[in-house]
Amino acid sequence: MGLLLKVGINNDLVKTALIAFSSISLFILFINNFPNLKKLLPNYSLQLGGLIGNTSFLGIPIAMVLLPTNTINFTIGFDLGTTLFAWIFGPYFLKKDKNYSFVNFKTILLSLFNSPASKGIIGVLIAYLLRIENLLGEVLWIPARIVIVLAIIVVGTRLGIILNNKNQFFSIKNKIKYSIILKLFIFPIFIFILCKTIKLNELETFALVLQAGTPSAISTILMAEAYKNNQEEAASILFITTILSIVTIPIITTIIGV
Repeated sequence: MGLLLKVGINNDLVKTALIAFSSISLFILFINNFPNLKKLLPNYSLQLGGLIGNTSFLGIPIAMVLLPTNTINFTIGFDLGTTLFAWIFGPYFLKKDKNYSFVNFKTILLSLFNSPASKGIIGVLIAYLLRIENLLGEVLWIPARIVIVLAIIVVGTRLGIILNNKNQFFSIKNKIKYSIILKLFIFPIFIFILCKTIKLNELETFALVLQAGTPSAISTILMAEAYKNNQEEAASILFITTILSIVTIPIITTIIGV
């Protein structure tokens, strides 16, 4: 909310949210309508793990460190689009895998509104209605930067914990390797090509590619656990992409040259 109030809500945020949402949708449709691809990623846990990134708690903090403040709308917009797709369609897809007879839409809506992106958007809209956006933006700017630093520390701490389990790190099974490749390489490359096609500048392109290249999101595990659907695969994808992103994100930064 502090970041959004600082830079304001504009067309860039809406545009990048649509880019994220439509790109993930396109990949899901493409995978499930081509038998050869479906064989590589046979269930929705693998597909979501390869497309839904940890944009909120890793992508946004890294973007704030590497990019100027005026690009934050691109970063948050991508996070919002990813969050919307994950919590609107994720439970439905996982339910299909397990042949559940119903979807708990109340739980989906609660999860959606509890996400950082949704809360930020709602808070900003209220601030605009009350005409206190400028004042509140200045007040929240300092705590917003503090939270970013703390988010990076938390991610680093969790990495240290999971690194203790070295056997899990080296266990890259055939079932999950294609999700890992999709998440860290194919999806960011696709977003890069898309950004160039619609003629975004270098900073804007980097903001979106960085979000696309973030490791798998914790939400994929939460949904897999809720529907008892390939939880171990979802956890392995999260773990391995998080570790590998320590290398792949700097590579993305170097290649794009921002």
